[in-house]
Amino acid sequence: MQLSLSIEETQIATGLGRTKIYQLINSGELKARKIGKRTFVLKGDLDAFLKNLPPYVSQNAEG
Repeated sequence: MQLSLSIEETQIATGLGRTKIYQLINSGELKARKIGKRTFVLKGDLDAFLKNLPPYVSQNAEG
């Protein structure tokens, strides 16, 4: 069972680009870990980040 994702795997899992992922990490919005030169994201941290994103609200919604 894989517990962490490389930056590349995080890109694939989210559909976000490398630059955006590093922006999120550097801003503290997405937690990342280091081992030597390798940077990786724990699956639990990625799940928490995604769950905390605001919901999409359609501009065309009637109400």
